[in-house]
Amino acid sequence: MPVIQAVREGKPTLIGSAVLLAGGYALYHLWKCLMASRGKPESKENVYETQRALNQYLHFHFGSPQDVLLYITDPVAVQNFPQRCAEECMEHLGQKNGVPSRALDIGCSVGRASFELARTFEEVVGIDFSLSFVNACNQLKEKGQLPYNATTEGDLSTQHIAVVPKDIDRSRCFFRQGDACNLPTDLGSFGCVLAGNLICRLPDPFAFFHRLPGLVAPGGILVITSPYTWLEQFTPKSLWLGGYKDDSGKEVRGFDTMKRIFSPHFELVGEKNVPILIRETVRMHEWTLAHVTIWRRRTF
Repeated sequence: MPVIQAVREGKPTLIGSAVLLAGGYALYHLWKCLMASRGKPESKENVYETQRALNQYLHFHFGSPQDVLLYITDPVAVQNFPQRCAEECMEHLGQKNGVPSRALDIGCSVGRASFELARTFEEVVGIDFSLSFVNACNQLKEKGQLPYNATTEGDLSTQHIAVVPKDIDRSRCFFRQGDACNLPTDLGSFGCVLAGNLICRLPDPFAFFHRLPGLVAPGGILVITSPYTWLEQFTPKSLWLGGYKDDSGKEVRGFDTMKRIFSPHFELVGEKNVPILIRETVRMHEWTLAHVTIWRRRTF
């Protein structure tokens, strides 16, 4: 029986485990702004390969709170989201309980969470679909810093430098381009996998879930964050995890689908809502509320 049919009928489906944490973040606004500004909704240009996207995500990952949110004083909003995701992962992993000292950051974007995970893990693999993002990660790994511009308004911008904290061993991180729906077979197993705001931007999230059993060692942690913004621009409606009514008229939610899929191999150990603010200009920000779910791979 196909996975999507089994899930929608509430039947158990075998899915493995992993630790997923922060990687591609609040993606839709980039597509929306780029298409609106160019007036070409039919354009096939990958928004995540543009300089605009690269600058925006470098500022999101590495900008200081004072620079990112100049007129916002909310102490929760100004916290660094990729860093918080990495901390969530490491906190729930505990003493690692014999799991491999390796972390996988799927949808790593420009790499802040990957570098933060290197504080605990001996090896961190960051994967992103955007070659531009992966190139930036490798430059940050090599040099420890990367200059970029942040938009003030219109064509005006300010110059900044993304800097990896000096107390992080950057040599522990390895970055590569890849597709979350078709991951390489040579990745091995991990004690931790991170997928931040990724699942509602995949063309086939079920294919991604099927790959998890071979990625995470028993006892490992899986952290998935998502605002559940299902859009046909990214995912065919037939493959949405939630956000629709089934044939009986019952509402289907993404979190409920995840619980049904993961239950044979995962224990849900925590969930929370975490706000994200991404600066577009000095006076315009995108506010998102990510649902953070933490799962532990069963050991039986």
